[in-house]
Amino acid sequence: MGKAGRDWGQIYSIYGIDDWHTPIFLLIHAIFFSISSVLFLVYFEPICYFFQYFLPGPSSARFTAGFTGSVTAISAVCLFYAAGNIFYSSVSLHWEMAQRMVNSVGDWSCVKHALDLGCCGRGILLNTVALQLKKSGSSGRVVGLHPTPTRSLSTLRTASGEGVQEYVTCRSGDPRKLPFSDNYFDVVASAAFVHTVGKEFGQKTAAAAAERMRVLGEVVRVLKPGGVGVVWDLVHVPEYVKRLQDMKMEEIRVSERVTAFMVNSHVVSFRKPSQHFVGPNEVRLDWRLNNLC
Repeated sequence: MGKAGRDWGQIYSIYGIDDWHTPIFLLIHAIFFSISSVLFLVYFEPICYFFQYFLPGPSSARFTAGFTGSVTAISAVCLFYAAGNIFYSSVSLHWEMAQRMVNSVGDWSCVKHALDLGCCGRGILLNTVALQLKKSGSSGRVVGLHPTPTRSLSTLRTASGEGVQEYVTCRSGDPRKLPFSDNYFDVVASAAFVHTVGKEFGQKTAAAAAERMRVLGEVVRVLKPGGVGVVWDLVHVPEYVKRLQDMKMEEIRVSERVTAFMVNSHVVSFRKPSQHFVGPNEVRLDWRLNNLC
């Protein structure tokens, strides 16, 4: 059973998996390595005899055969784990993290405008926010923004399956230049998306980091004063925390580490200051980060 009484089978039937090729690829290779390791175990002596043709002495042949079989078995275990983790992260973990993210926002009844930045998967976070708005009796709506226009149809289909289509709007746009006015949203949330921005420059390059910071600056820009931002992302969360501190955000909180898609992930939440007074030696921050190259 999933959280909030949801059965995992029901959740998978609604949302499915977008990138099912990767876990299937890993699973096929895991099965292949498993069979190979069993064959090494069953036919160990003939394999040792075969290695004697290429290695000096029977002891070297037995060591090589045993080492190869062990590596094959360990590889199978690692591949099974990787396939399982990616399968779990794609829907089950995504659903659980979406519940955590909406729970980090205090009063949803006062939320009129919310944004799901990235709208990854088939709208798990988007629909979780919409369900929370419906549950709280809010008249608000949530906008799902994704760089690819073709994603809207499948997202709206899952929203209909969850019974929250009237709370959901989808549109495409550049996350580095959000098509919304300043101080527009009460809540901005993003799940496993920001780290993908700038990947064309290479994940570890300064240019990619600058692109991610642009996205973060846009999140702050479109948040209303007093609004809440919640970002679940992979690997780069420490960068986000530092930038949020530089932008004088309040109530910055970081969750415990969660392994997702075989890497570390965290949820970082923050609140945009209701008022920001500029002191005599302080420069007002530009949320857009236009000065980054």
